[in-house]
Amino acid sequence: MAKIEMKTALVEMDGDEMTRIIWQMIKDELICPYVELKSEYFDLGLEMRNATDDQVTIDSAEATKRLGVAVKCATITPNAARMEEYDLKQMWKSPNGTIRALLDGTVFRAPIVVKGIDPVVRTWKKPITIARHAYGDVYKNTEIRVPGAGTAELVFTAADGTVTREKIHEFEGAGVIQGTHNLDASIESFARSCFEYALATGQDLWFATKDTISKTYDHRFKDVFAEVFEADYRTRFEAAGIEYFYTLIDDAVARVMKSEGGFIWACKNYDGDVMSDMLSSAFGSLAMMTSVLVSPHGYFEYEAAHGTVQRHYYKHLKGEPTSTNSVATIFAWTGALRKRGELDATPELVEFADRLERATIQTIEAGKMTGDLARITSLEDVTTLGTREFILAVRETLDALA
Repeated sequence: MAKIEMKTALVEMDGDEMTRIIWQMIKDELICPYVELKSEYFDLGLEMRNATDDQVTIDSAEATKRLGVAVKCATITPNAARMEEYDLKQMWKSPNGTIRALLDGTVFRAPIVVKGIDPVVRTWKKPITIARHAYGDVYKNTEIRVPGAGTAELVFTAADGTVTREKIHEFEGAGVIQGTHNLDASIESFARSCFEYALATGQDLWFATKDTISKTYDHRFKDVFAEVFEADYRTRFEAAGIEYFYTLIDDAVARVMKSEGGFIWACKNYDGDVMSDMLSSAFGSLAMMTSVLVSPHGYFEYEAAHGTVQRHYYKHLKGEPTSTNSVATIFAWTGALRKRGELDATPELVEFADRLERATIQTIEAGKMTGDLARITSLEDVTTLGTREFILAVRETLDALA
């Protein structure tokens, strides 16, 4: 059968450790035999980021602006241990944070639901989508290690030279300081993306921060959402029969645990990072979550929402068997291919992406799965497959669906 032609390339961002191994397997077995893949390749492995002073990350984001669609493998955000392990020049920032800051927009993450993998929260009947702000907060922070006694101040110098100054703390000994920021324009883009996504999917939208404690920073998020909603979306929401409401983040957590699901939960950057991992794990596995950055400028970046699976990678290097779940990475590829097909009016590419997703889900529902799912499934007589064996099983199902 002839391969599906792509009209326009997409941006391919390779990554680190076990997910890098999976990335190549997916291309070799599930993409390239069926699609004449066109991609602009960027190696975002930690060694290349270090060698280029992280310029490769910036270049990949700029390419996404030009081509409109990207697919990204999981990458390492180094800590002190990683800095020593990889002999880094410095502790490079999160590549996801860098890319999201350049593209703006909102990250939407939703669990991949399959029969036999039941949510650990008994009340959850429908998927819960996390809408995560993609700019600022701790991902663009500035930090200082305070060596001893002294005064810490927050200082803003306006363009006209006016200085605003607030004392942070009078240190009597050593400590740490962290400065974070955000932008009204980015918060508004976040709000509009969330409102539009809710209307497009017909789901209620929740938004939560901690404005009772953070009376300026978090309150600004609350105010911008309220202003945008009242100005442009209240009437549209009422016509669609869906609801928007704001609550505190701790109240939202309590509500989520008692809900049936089927709504969008909008969170600030770090809150969304943590809560999406909680939701994906509670729905089944960290590797069973879709993730897409949607920019108001029309850029789409699809990624696996989990880490690089370091423990399995070290086993792989020793030649030991692994059973690593590749579903989120497969769905990152299908999401990018589908969007490329939609933008380029290539229906056969859209259909292929749909078919590959069906094949992945059907393989699991047939009882063929990786170890993380085999340990929690309610299906009987399942077969636990290794990393490569699962991908080959998906290919067998994919061919049967052709």
